[in-house]
Amino acid sequence: MNKPIFTNNEFYHIYNRGVEKRDVFIDKDDYFRFIHDMFEFNDEESAQNIYYKRQALKSYEVQPRKISQPHELRKRKLLVEIIAYCLMPNHFHLLLRQKREYGVVKFMQKFGTGYTMYFNQRYERVGGLFQGRFKAVLINKDSYLLYLPHYIHLNPLDLKIPSWREGIISSADKALKFLETYRWSSYLDYSGRKNFPSIISLNLFQDLYGTSQEYRKSLSEWIRDMEIGALNNVTIENS
Repeated sequence: MNKPIFTNNEFYHIYNRGVEKRDVFIDKDDYFRFIHDMFEFNDEESAQNIYYKRQALKSYEVQPRKISQPHELRKRKLLVEIIAYCLMPNHFHLLLRQKREYGVVKFMQKFGTGYTMYFNQRYERVGGLFQGRFKAVLINKDSYLLYLPHYIHLNPLDLKIPSWREGIISSADKALKFLETYRWSSYLDYSGRKNFPSIISLNLFQDLYGTSQEYRKSLSEWIRDMEIGALNNVTIENS
């Protein structure tokens, strides 16, 4: 896949998976580290590697004040805005808006290298962790931009209800309940529950969807449409 030309203030769907489809997140510490790196490396300045210096960052809640304190003496120069994300055992999805020239490339290089170094050291391995360079798609239609956060936030259903990719969910309530317990995406912050609020920019989210309640309603309607699809299939098979 040819990468698009990265332009300031444009939106991009970024994704990649582990080399040979291997898991890149083994336990919750790996997820926390990746989320920390998304914050720490999203800066024109060099990372300060405060993860090792401040054990509080390994707590279950990554608070904005705890993360940002080492940077309070200067204003951070964001490379990108992180609009939405989802981490899965062997891959990840990001929705980014570039803020500075070459911002997407710099951000992906910095945090991809940083996380790979951490992972290789922890698990005593060498070599690349991800399947080549990251993949990128320019979001050039408003309808695509409106759809993409839903798609990203539905990815965890692969772990419980993989038939969602065929538009079929047997129980919308179970699907929604599972998504509300999955910490490794921006869905909880979108739905009004502070999870990792320092990572993402909610300004665009509010422009697109309005309130958290409206976003939850919109995603719920998508899922319930798939439940209807499952019911229709049963009706057809039994007819």
